Amino acid sequence: MKVILIQNVPSLGKAGDLVKVSDGHARNLLIPKGLAVEADNKNIKAFEQTKKNILQKVQKEMADAQDLSTRLSRVTLTLSRKVGDQHKIFGSVTSKDIEAALGEKGFAIGRKMIVHDEPIKSLGEFKVRIKLHPGVETEINVNVVGEES
Repeated sequence: MKVILIQNVPSLGKAGDLVKVSDGHARNLLIPKGLAVEADNKNIKAFEQTKKNILQKVQKEMADAQDLSTRLSRVTLTLSRKVGDQHKIFGSVTSKDIEAALGEKGFAIGRKMIVHDEPIKSLGEFKVRIKLHPGVETEINVNVVGEES
């Protein structure tokens, strides 16, 4: 039996794929759980239209992410922190701090989009990656300076 997957199914494929499975697997598992629909002419035509809409939406999101990536690549954030001995800062610069600083500059970037491998615990300039969309990443410069007392 041929079915159209509505959701990603790890052993079969991604949403939107047309796959051939055994009748029992389709009738007992995939269709009742809402993971797939039978691939008859009516369902194929309906899904083709839905698929076009989804592809257009994904292309628009990708273009918006590319534009935002270009604008973000020119951004340098300067964050000031209290400094102790040997130029070590108290605490660290977290993704929450970076999110707030980007928000002040007018960028709506979520904390989960900010990727930095190690916490920033010293003064200096650091590169921080931001994942905007699958396949679209950019880097911003974060400059951590000592706070004058």
